Amino acid sequence: MTTAPLLAKLFPTATDIPDAYRLDGQVEQREYLVDGVLHAWQGPLAVVRSPVYVTGEHGDEQVILGSTPLLDAKTALTALDAAVRAYDRGQGQWPTMRVAERIGHVETFLARMREQREAVVKLLMWEIGKNLKDSQKEFDRTCDYIVDTVNALKELDRRSSRFELEQDTLGQIRRVPLGVALCMGPYNYPLNETFTTLIPALIMGNTVVFKPAKLGVLLVRPLLEAFRDSFPAGVINVIYGSGRETVSALMASGKIDIFAFIGTNKAASDLKKLHPRPHRLRAALGLDAKNPGLVLPEVDLDNAVSEALTGSLSFNGQRCTALKILFVHEDVAPMFIEKFNAKLAALKPGMPWEEGVALTPLPETGKVDYLHSLVADAVAKGARITNPHGGESRSSFFYPAVLYPVNPSMRIYHEEQFGPVVPIVPYHDLESVIDYVLESDFGQQLSIFGTNPAQVGRLVDTFANQVGRINLNAQCQRGPDTFPFNGRKNSAEGTLSVHDALRTFSIRTLVTTKFQENNKALISDIIRDRDSNFLTTDYIF
Repeated sequence: MTTAPLLAKLFPTATDIPDAYRLDGQVEQREYLVDGVLHAWQGPLAVVRSPVYVTGEHGDEQVILGSTPLLDAKTALTALDAAVRAYDRGQGQWPTMRVAERIGHVETFLARMREQREAVVKLLMWEIGKNLKDSQKEFDRTCDYIVDTVNALKELDRRSSRFELEQDTLGQIRRVPLGVALCMGPYNYPLNETFTTLIPALIMGNTVVFKPAKLGVLLVRPLLEAFRDSFPAGVINVIYGSGRETVSALMASGKIDIFAFIGTNKAASDLKKLHPRPHRLRAALGLDAKNPGLVLPEVDLDNAVSEALTGSLSFNGQRCTALKILFVHEDVAPMFIEKFNAKLAALKPGMPWEEGVALTPLPETGKVDYLHSLVADAVAKGARITNPHGGESRSSFFYPAVLYPVNPSMRIYHEEQFGPVVPIVPYHDLESVIDYVLESDFGQQLSIFGTNPAQVGRLVDTFANQVGRINLNAQCQRGPDTFPFNGRKNSAEGTLSVHDALRTFSIRTLVTTKFQENNKALISDIIRDRDSNFLTTDYIF
């Protein structure tokens, strides 16, 4: 399908763009950060295209935002070497620094980061099509996450400052860094999701090579000076370019100790295989998901519709936590679909900066064609597009398509669409839905919508060992950030929440001695004279 009346005025003309959100020309970025220095790349550049098109006399013309460095493997390895030197087998300034001092560096960075809010928010809108409200929320939530991480580490440090006496053995247990971390985030939350691994890795004393997501690359540029000025040389290094060229070389070197990656399970698996000593590689992975929503026959239908709509289509469904398939009991399916489509029709399509816009252009190249192929496959196998304008598109914009009835023969039943296609599966026998969850390769989250305590309670017990989070009468989501965020099966490795991430990027080390007077005196002298950064009873208020 092509442009329809609904989308006829979707894209602006050049003069329609408000001055506050207009870009000041293309940005040719050549800088990358290695060993505390912003280097200028003299090699090839990657063009950065916006999902926003501008309507001109020749039709829709895609906005070119600028370009970023296409670093080669050799240059990427210089960043790794800088991180290795800064870590210095655990003897470097950063890994041996007192916790309070590391926190000070992170807080300095946060203050510098806040100064770039307007620039980063604008680039979030232009680079990935995220609306203004959500772009602001992503920036602010990231800052809040940093604050919460600092506070969590202070609490952890307070507990670690105590000595423990067990079976005539006196000991102090502290968490220490693991080594060199490679941090890579996703394009849909290129700031927030990336920083949920990057900040814990840094604050726990690891050194880092950071490669921005494939989309949302330019928005890191306003933060490069803050990184450079806030941390010792080599502690944080920022590279750009093709992952196949750069990241493959980093992993094959065997010098990466922690692999923090948010993307597909196939990409994560392929990269981990390149490491010559995978048994020594700590991984923190947020991967694919096909989160189901289950609507029971006894249900608050209005709440289920409202939560399912937001869960399916917030940021156009481009979230790992999105509801990707809805199982609706046949007794309530007709009314559910009617109410769902009515609410969907009220969602405003448009440009990210427009007030009240909920549906925006998609940033991935080829995404619209992919979604059309999913819809066509489902329709060919018996599904209907139930909502007006469903599946209509224009350039990078795809209007949501609600498909019903969906069955296992269709691709959309199995594939993670990561976009605005909503498959609805009618069911009569609850066991068929249970089998779907049990047999799925994914296990991040699911939502149960129902009011029957016995039925809901039984399903909680059934699914508790299948997914990382069960949401009752609510959409799937990550927050609050203090709650564990993980997954099972192919959906994740490790837990990424404020508290858990500090543990993911560190390991407990124990210093002990026999509980004897001479040993107690030795430790007391070390603490009094501050001869050790590890053995200390100091803690941060």
